[in-house]
Amino acid sequence: MIDNVSTIVSLSLQKISRTMITQDAATTKLESKDIKPTANRILVMQALMSAGRALSLFDIESAIGTLDKSSIFRTLNLFLDKHAVHGIYDGSGSMKYEVCDSPGQCSDSDMHVHFYCRKCHRTICLKDLTVPSIRLPENFKAEYKNYTVMGLCDRCSG
Repeated sequence: MIDNVSTIVSLSLQKISRTMITQDAATTKLESKDIKPTANRILVMQALMSAGRALSLFDIESAIGTLDKSSIFRTLNLFLDKHAVHGIYDGSGSMKYEVCDSPGQCSDSDMHVHFYCRKCHRTICLKDLTVPSIRLPENFKAEYKNYTVMGLCDRCSG
């Protein structure tokens, strides 16, 4: 069954993907985070890994086409809980999701700068730019880092 669904979805994923990630690669990523690889989870992970950029719930729903929003949302929450993805607040009004590259929990090396284009509404990962460290006041404990630059991307600024 997964193969049939995967074939249908691969056509939809071409809208958002730079490179189509295989079902095996998505399954391996899920297993590395101790997530049971069900058909829905594999499809959502394939969409995220194939995109090469942060995606919103709507982006994922549009790309997959065969899963309803609530199933995708539950899957994304599981991925967040298991540190398979991290959420990005980019100022667009909707959370974006991106695959964590680190084994185990998302680490500081996963936290890089993002660029939000206010014209085409894409959130682009700038993996070569790390989020700067900041010294917090005494008794403050950081639980999440987010660094987003807003403006016009290379496609929209010309």
